[in-house]
Amino acid sequence: MQKFIRLILFNLFLFSTIAFAQTNGMIRGTVTSETSGAPVGGVSVEITQLRRSAETDENGVYEFTGIPAGTYTIVTHIEGFSDRAQTIRLAAGASQTLDFRLSLAALREEVTVTASGQEESVFESFQSVNSVGSLRIREQASTSIGEVLEREAGVGKRSFGPGTSRPVIRGFDGDRVLVTQDGIRTGSVGSQSGDHGEPIDTLSLERLEVIKGPATLLYGSNAIGGVVNSVTSDEDDAHEGIRGFLTGLGATNNRQGGVAGGLEYGYKRFLFNVNASGIREGNYQTPLGEIPNSSSRYAGGSGSVGYFGRKAFFQGTYGQDRRRYGVPYAPLFEEGAFLTNSSGEPCEPEEEENGEGEQEPCQFDPFIIQNQFSNTLPPVPDEAIDLRLRTNNYKFRGGFRELNSFVTSMNFALNYTDYRHEEIETADGIDEVATTFDNDTFSYRSVFEQKPYSRLTGRFGFEGFTRDYQTVGAEALVQGKVKHNMFSVFALEEFNFNRVALQFGGRVETNRYNPLNDADYIDRKFTGFSGAAAARFQLWEGASFIANFTSSYRAPALEELYNEGAHIGTVTFEIGNQNLTRERSNGIELSLRQNISRTRINGSFFYYNINNFVFIAPQDADGDGNIDVEDALPIGNYLQADSRFTGADLTVDVDINKYVNAFFIGDVVRAELRDTGIPIPRITPARARVGLDFRYKGLSVRPEGVFVARKDLDDVFTLETPTAGYRLFNINGSYTYSTEKYAHIFSVSAANLNNRLYRNAQSFIKDLAPEPGRGFRASYTIRFF
Repeated sequence: MQKFIRLILFNLFLFSTIAFAQTNGMIRGTVTSETSGAPVGGVSVEITQLRRSAETDENGVYEFTGIPAGTYTIVTHIEGFSDRAQTIRLAAGASQTLDFRLSLAALREEVTVTASGQEESVFESFQSVNSVGSLRIREQASTSIGEVLEREAGVGKRSFGPGTSRPVIRGFDGDRVLVTQDGIRTGSVGSQSGDHGEPIDTLSLERLEVIKGPATLLYGSNAIGGVVNSVTSDEDDAHEGIRGFLTGLGATNNRQGGVAGGLEYGYKRFLFNVNASGIREGNYQTPLGEIPNSSSRYAGGSGSVGYFGRKAFFQGTYGQDRRRYGVPYAPLFEEGAFLTNSSGEPCEPEEEENGEGEQEPCQFDPFIIQNQFSNTLPPVPDEAIDLRLRTNNYKFRGGFRELNSFVTSMNFALNYTDYRHEEIETADGIDEVATTFDNDTFSYRSVFEQKPYSRLTGRFGFEGFTRDYQTVGAEALVQGKVKHNMFSVFALEEFNFNRVALQFGGRVETNRYNPLNDADYIDRKFTGFSGAAAARFQLWEGASFIANFTSSYRAPALEELYNEGAHIGTVTFEIGNQNLTRERSNGIELSLRQNISRTRINGSFFYYNINNFVFIAPQDADGDGNIDVEDALPIGNYLQADSRFTGADLTVDVDINKYVNAFFIGDVVRAELRDTGIPIPRITPARARVGLDFRYKGLSVRPEGVFVARKDLDDVFTLETPTAGYRLFNINGSYTYSTEKYAHIFSVSAANLNNRLYRNAQSFIKDLAPEPGRGFRASYTIRFF
């Protein structure tokens, strides 16, 4: 009897072993350099759906065993190379080979971590994403991220000079576009004003990712228009030895010079990292001459230490940013230099009288400004206004993985940012601080990964921050300190079938504003729900169609509620509205993605219907047909009305042959108030970028033409002037040379070779300061592994 029982147990064990071997498969492959063909060791290779990772050996080989049948995204990562992502369908018990060729100079990045909170292919993401790698960032290196990203589909730039430029996504600006670093809020006040910049060190970034369209589920109501995430590193594993880089760059138009470097040392399970960088830019040149006080500079750095175990990791980071940039022509607005009387002649506030001896109000007419300076620059102001910004950032992040429970992994981040910027007025070489902005922010975030159940995967979490905001001085638009607290919970779930995937999720968020000056201001509290549902259909191998529906909530911004006073950064005397209600955006997006050997397509059509859209409406209290003026600026009230945004963006890459690639990037957006049909301010004009990429081994040469449509009087908001269309010709080039331990990357670019006079429709000073003329730029980077 005992022999019989042992025989049964042996056969059950043998059967289960065979069944396991037949059910579970293996994935292996080799990772090589696209330039040299040499194997690349030390590459982290991850199966994103299973959160399993392996590292290539000295021969570039990796291997996964015990993989259940299914469809998986495999992602590679190593410092210095562009991340790559491929999708593989593994049958039960099968063994498959998946090789990777890594590039040091990819035209476009293939991986995003921002859209869903984990690494995935740009072509498989449910949301539209642009991912810009370090080479492209250095080709357009600047002190501001707006200058770097303006060439991307669906992304424009809002500015008050080059040091302040900030991305505009599909026409959305300000508090509707969230800027983060490694998924965490920067703690800046860049969203509230055209002359406020973002403290992002572009030279130390691994890549910039842009989510186009509502991203409120994972990032909150400030992301109702999109997210720009600057990725410094997505390293969650240790490695032995030293890695690093050193970059130097320069440009002719604004006499730019910059340097950046970083070192990463791994010892057993510990990683030590240090980065430092700096850029100086002089006044830039236009076909009409030099723009005064358009210079900028920054210096910054960070250091971190981390422990990366098999089941847990922790990392602490300290970073600082110091920068100063000019605000061109700002003193002219303070002086009332652009005020006129009814005859169009210069007018001094409170001094002009009509023929009957009565005071005649001055007018602010931007069309007179446009006509006066269409072919010449304004006089150089006697004074200058600069912004001096400093941030100190403290971050602690960590996580647990391979947990044997309902939650298989979790990540958390704690972040404190001490932010201050000072608006400095300089006269006769003497600096005087006019206004100080303080914004101290403590934020926290935690995300939990669920154990897959059949075809269901997902993640949930919570996020919050507490913010102390205060302005003191001449341009203190809010009197006294305001406390802003936010807390939210969210979940994002996904069903994966063979050819169809479904995603849905929701977020509940509460925002509380508590002004300490309760004599003038009232407390406000907003609670809202955001939800989304999406479907992805595989049309054929490598191609998919994605349909998204989003219903997003946004609480009014602190500045929209409480601001009152002259604000040069928006060229408006702002009057806030403490009775504003929440915005509600309901939108659809339809996308086509294709990623096959010779053709890559990423295109989207979108429509957003926004109820209670907040905007600044010019005031005409006396009904005389002229906008009211106070402190030499037109008065604007924060009001609400229903609006709609409609548009499309498209990126196409086609390999004509082994040596030639053609590319097209285009976008168009129309945004207006629904009841009146009045256009919304500073919307990006229709644009197209067409070019060729000539490649031979490590050399890439990319001539391109840029075509931007004009903005007619019917296309612009009240007090906004039309802009002419224009055409530019640029050339970008790079050469990469790599060995087993080193990589050398040279890049050159020539912008606006035809030296065209043109103006940015989204600049607050477009009628005073044209965009840069012809210029050349070069950079060199050495990376060691």
